[in-house]
Amino acid sequence: MIPRFGAPARKDKHYTLRHGAYALLPRDGKLLITCQMTDIADLQLPGGGIDPGESPIAALHREVFEETGWSICAPRRLGAFRRFVYMPEYDLWAEKMCHIYVARPVRSLGPPQEDNHQALWTTPDAAIDTLGNDGDRYFVKTYFDRLF
Repeated sequence: MIPRFGAPARKDKHYTLRHGAYALLPRDGKLLITCQMTDIADLQLPGGGIDPGESPIAALHREVFEETGWSICAPRRLGAFRRFVYMPEYDLWAEKMCHIYVARPVRSLGPPQEDNHQALWTTPDAAIDTLGNDGDRYFVKTYFDRLF
């Protein structure tokens, strides 16, 4: 069974299933995350929606580059979770199916391509305290607990 994080589905809303690929990007004891600046700063694992006809791995490479400016290699799937959210940028109620990977950040190719995004290096403990959703925090904690 795929775990759910966050609020349960609301009975008064219709949800569209949206698959996405997201990455834990550890390097030298730090973790590369992204900060999406809207009305508030939202810290997230880099990643996003899988486009129609696109593989999860291709989406992961594309989204990490767009949101951080980094290239990655050797992605390995860790698991998945789902959450029910309103996505104001699409005016959409979504059941997000979040596929989580760990990959090695190889090289910065420039600044993030996505507007209002900033790449940040943080410690795993700080990421667990500040990432914007419970599912991201769970996977970071689980991954780093296994290492130590």
